[in-house]
Amino acid sequence: MQILKGYVFRMYPTEKQEELINKTIGCSRFIYNYFLDDKIKEYKEISKSKSAYEQIK
Repeated sequence: MQILKGYVFRMYPTEKQEELINKTIGCSRFIYNYFLDDKIKEYKEISKSKSAYEQIK
């Protein structure tokens, strides 16, 4: 039998830290959605999607 453990942490960021966290998450979400949309458009046009390596270029 395997026992799994987990830890839960609570963070109390300052207002400045909270703003930076929200900006970072917002930028990451924007980049993800931008490249996902690019991949979907490419697939609809030529029925082949770009690989992650092609998108990085």
